[in-house]
Amino acid sequence: MVELARFFAWLGIVGVGGPAAHIAMMRRRVVDQRAWVSDDEFTRMVGACALVPGPNSTEMAMSLGARRAGWRGLMVGGIAFIAPAFIIVCALAFLYEDVLTSDLIADMRRWIVPIVVAIVLHALWSLRSTAVRDVRDATIVVATLVGAALGLPELLVLLLVGIASVMLRVPSRGVGSLLVIPATSLVTPSLMKLFLVFLQIGSVIYGSGYVLLVFLDSEVVARDWITSEVLLDAISVGQFTPGPVFTTATFVGWHISGVAGALVATLGIFGPSFVFAGLVDRIVALSQRSTAFAAFLRGVSSGSIALMAVVLWRLASEAFDDALTVGVFSVALVVLAGNSLRK
Repeated sequence: MVELARFFAWLGIVGVGGPAAHIAMMRRRVVDQRAWVSDDEFTRMVGACALVPGPNSTEMAMSLGARRAGWRGLMVGGIAFIAPAFIIVCALAFLYEDVLTSDLIADMRRWIVPIVVAIVLHALWSLRSTAVRDVRDATIVVATLVGAALGLPELLVLLLVGIASVMLRVPSRGVGSLLVIPATSLVTPSLMKLFLVFLQIGSVIYGSGYVLLVFLDSEVVARDWITSEVLLDAISVGQFTPGPVFTTATFVGWHISGVAGALVATLGIFGPSFVFAGLVDRIVALSQRSTAFAAFLRGVSSGSIALMAVVLWRLASEAFDDALTVGVFSVALVVLAGNSLRK
């Protein structure tokens, strides 16, 4: 249990760049270095986490903890991963009014994003043989990229490619056995109201920090709890600080109601994940008993890796604006490749 707490706390301290980067770092540590799970098991878990609401990388931390030490491991993995980010974001929220500016936040992102691009690119290269094992997997990857290019919601894309995978691999079974669940003066809400709003968001949200931006705009800015400028700064802080991007909620909560607001917003948005993460092993186990569900999860897994490539493209499009950022990326990629060769 101590090893779990130490590992996920370390990841919560150094894991910058959002879910794709976190999952890449987890894979390197738990598959390549510690052999807690195989590459195939890891990919199945990524696909299963993509099927449930909430922050995927946080749920991966919880699921890996559960795989190692049951429900206690789930709790330790989740809390250890979230806690460092909570503390860091609270500190930044405290400094926000007097020290941090939007320009300073942008400067910090300028250094960090090229490193994140290198981490995600390296992970995608390592996972290529797991995600694309035959022509049908390649078809799923292409279909996922097309869906993302068309602007379809990530959950819808994953469900569609999962169903397509069943049709490609188990044509006689079809999909019948699969269940698809689809600026004015600011107002200060009560702590209970704040908690319930973030609990609702954590219970239904799928996707990345960009999706969180949409939810917070409609649920928080629209209620005049914060301004749009504060929301954009909160999203930026959530993305360049280590740990879960959803600690954006911590920043927003602090801005609304101080320490108590930060705490209830964090509990609200992450609370449902402790329940959903407990379903991941059941989803993976079902894939081992049902041919149709195995095909579905394989499609979702390949699609999830393809969506990591979409995130990589988005990050890369904003990462490189001069020779310095290209140099930071190149050095990070060489270091990662060198570490792989030494394994």
